[in-house]
Amino acid sequence: MEQQPLIDTSHDETSADGAVAEPAAAAVPERAPDRVAISDLGPGRRLEGVYAVRDRDLRRKRNGEPWLRLVLGDRGGSVEAVSWEDAEERYALAAPGAAVFVAGVFEVSDRWGSKVKLTALRPAEPGEYDEDDLAPGSQASAERLESDLRGLVATVQDPQLRALLDSFFGEGTESWERFRDAPAAKVYHEAYRHGLLEHTLSVANAVSAAAAFFPRIDRDVAVTGALLHDIGKTEAYNDDLLAIDLTDAGRLQGEIPLGYFRVRTAIESIPDFDPTLAQSVLHIILSHHGKLEFGSPVAPVTREAVLVHMIDNLGGRLGSFDRLERELPEGEEWSGFDRALSGSAYFGRRAA
Repeated sequence: MEQQPLIDTSHDETSADGAVAEPAAAAVPERAPDRVAISDLGPGRRLEGVYAVRDRDLRRKRNGEPWLRLVLGDRGGSVEAVSWEDAEERYALAAPGAAVFVAGVFEVSDRWGSKVKLTALRPAEPGEYDEDDLAPGSQASAERLESDLRGLVATVQDPQLRALLDSFFGEGTESWERFRDAPAAKVYHEAYRHGLLEHTLSVANAVSAAAAFFPRIDRDVAVTGALLHDIGKTEAYNDDLLAIDLTDAGRLQGEIPLGYFRVRTAIESIPDFDPTLAQSVLHIILSHHGKLEFGSPVAPVTREAVLVHMIDNLGGRLGSFDRLERELPEGEEWSGFDRALSGSAYFGRRAA
């Protein structure tokens, strides 16, 4: 297949220190011999290769001219990229989820942070990249995560709660297949394949451990609620791991109502399910965001719900540190401002 030409503005390129680069002697090559991983980017590093478009935004300068902001990603992380030239043409080529071949230079400034200044962009051709190199992924294997989850489920002693958990996590069930591969978020934490499994397991394990220190916690209820608290995300997010986004159902209904409906429906299918037990589990799902302004229709008012909310919130915030560390340029100690943390993250020991 004939490859599409790159949209090239290398003649207008500026280096990281503000100096104007020499005009390109030749066109940017159609494919690079070695793609630079985002985790390996450093100030002044040039990159050429195929990356996934995570997000795009067409903006306007003060004079009304358009410029393009992209978020490019690979398995190791993501990076912001900007294009001052051919913004509308490149915007049309770089739909979220698309694989694009780009050329540019990675620049770091105190004012604007870390960005790739694009000099060229075109759609990637089939066979030019491996999707596994572009889709973010967990450092833990799905097999190990599944084994750990099944081991935790086996510790729940109440037969009705075990039946409820088996209806979602039973081997070979459609719900399990989707849960195993689903992301936990669009951006902030565990936003990759198996991310929901990884996040759920970490929350449920922590809840299980914490319950031992608070003897009035009903451990079975708390662990069951923790394992099911984010089940609505299996419907709220799409399955395009190159560009995770909310589905129509996720936008129109939200992951908490979706999860509540799924769990309540499953409870109603189990004969003679204890109504009090049902209320306890459903309350955890409805309240796990903690406050109405954060999307929970009710605040947590039971010991088990408070425990799940606090551990879930902790897991999400620590997951943001993992994301920021993966994206941090080599040698850097501080991340840029992160909305999830309401500030920058410090990684001094990593740099040392």
